[in-house]
Amino acid sequence: MAVQKIYAGSALRETRARAGLTQRRFAETLGVSLPYLSQMENNHRPISAGVLLRLAQEFGVDLTTLAAGDAERMVIDMQEALADPLFDATPPLADLRLAATNAPVLARAFLDLHRAYREGQERLAALDEAIGAASQSTLTTPWEEVRDFFHYCDNYIDAVDRAAEHFACPNGQRADPWARAVEALASRDIRVSLVELPSSAVYQREGRDLRVNAAAEVPTRVFQLLHLVALERQSDLLEATLDLARFRSSTAREIARLGLANYFAGAALMPYRTFLAAAQSERHDLERLAHLFGASIEQVAHRLSTLQRPGAKGVPFFFVRVDQAGTITKRHSATRLQFARFGGACPLWNVHQAFEQPGRFLRQLAETPDGVRYLLLSRDVSKHAGAFNAPVRRFAIGLGCEITHAPGLVYADGLDLTRPRAFEPIGISCRICPRPDCHQRSVPPIDRPIRVPKDRSGYLPYEIA
Repeated sequence: MAVQKIYAGSALRETRARAGLTQRRFAETLGVSLPYLSQMENNHRPISAGVLLRLAQEFGVDLTTLAAGDAERMVIDMQEALADPLFDATPPLADLRLAATNAPVLARAFLDLHRAYREGQERLAALDEAIGAASQSTLTTPWEEVRDFFHYCDNYIDAVDRAAEHFACPNGQRADPWARAVEALASRDIRVSLVELPSSAVYQREGRDLRVNAAAEVPTRVFQLLHLVALERQSDLLEATLDLARFRSSTAREIARLGLANYFAGAALMPYRTFLAAAQSERHDLERLAHLFGASIEQVAHRLSTLQRPGAKGVPFFFVRVDQAGTITKRHSATRLQFARFGGACPLWNVHQAFEQPGRFLRQLAETPDGVRYLLLSRDVSKHAGAFNAPVRRFAIGLGCEITHAPGLVYADGLDLTRPRAFEPIGISCRICPRPDCHQRSVPPIDRPIRVPKDRSGYLPYEIA
C-alpha cells in the first residue's frame, strides 16, 4: 500500500517559528540541506520519513495531526485557486475534501498547474518591466532587490511582527508607544528630548543625545522613535532576517535593514492582534483607525496591507503610493492584482484624481482584464514641512480589495456592488492590457498583433487583434 505524501509547509514554518530557529539551524536539526527545507516549507516537496521522525523526536510534533492538517490546508488552497475567474464554478466543499483525502497527488497536480498559470501571468508582467527598463539597466538594482524581498514575503515578516507586538503590549495590553520608545532607548543610555529644530529633520542625534523636532507631526515623531528602537534593541533579529534573505550586495542589505526597522515601527505603533480587531470593529475606517492608534492615514493604509499572519489574516488589501507624475513610489499587493513593476499605474485608476480633490476619500468600483472586481479607495497624503517656504511633498495613496470583501469596509456603504456597469474597466500596464478600446492606451500590448486601418479613425491609430 502506497504511503500518502504529506505536504505541510505552513506547519514546518510554524514549528520553526515556535522554536525560535533560523531556517539554516532548523535544517541542520532535521538533517536536511537548506534548499531541501525551503522546498518543503513552500510545499514544493513532501516531508520525508526522516524529517517526520525528527519532527516527532526533536519538537514533539503530532504526526497524525500533521497529516490531517495537510489535507485541510490542501482544501483551502484549492478553494483559493478555484476562486480565480478562470473557473466558472467552485465544486462543493465535500468534493474538495474527498479529492484532498483520497487523491492528494491529483489535487497537488491541480494546484501546481494553477500556480504555473499564475506564474505565467507574472512572467508576462515581468516582460513588461524588462521592456520598460531596458533603456536603464539590465541588472536588478539594490532598491528593486529589496522591494522584491518584501513583495515575495507578502509584506509580512512574522518574526519582526511578533517582536514588535510583544514590545508594544508588554503585559498583554497596548502601552503608550512614545513612552515605551523613550524607555527602551533610555535602557541604551540614549536621552530623548523634544525641541524645536531649525531644519525640517524629524530628529538629530549627537552621541547619546537624541533631539526630536517638536514641529514634526506626532505620528511621524513616534514612528521614527520606534524605528530607532528597532535598530538599537532588535539588531540581532534584524540581522538574522537579513542573513536568511541573502542579498547580493551590501547596499541592498543596508536598504533592507532600514525597511525592516520601518516594518517594526509600524507593527509596534499598530500591534497585530489589537489593530486587526479594531480594523474589523471599525469596518476598516482609516480615519477612525488613525485616531485610535495615533497614526497617519498612510501608515494605517500600509499596515492594513500587511495583515497576513497565518491563522489570523485580515482582509487582503493592495496598497500603492504614487507621486504627481503617476510614478509608483510604494507598492504591495496581498490580492491577485499585481502592479506594473516599471513606470506608473493605469491612468484610469482613481488614485490619480486624488490630487484634484485634496482631503477627500475617493471611491471606485473597478474590474481588471482577468474579470476580478475590486473596491478601490484613494486619497492625497501631501506632506507639509511646517514652514511657509518649505517644499510640500505631494503623494496620493490607493487601497483596495476584491469585491467579495467589500461589505466589511465602511467605504462600500451606498454603492451598488451587484450592477456590472458600475465597475469601470482598468488595467495594470498598457503593454500587457488586452482591452482593445481603451481611450487612455499609450502603447500597444506586447502579446497581440495590430493593424492600421485605412478607412476609419478612432481613439487609437491602430486596431488590436
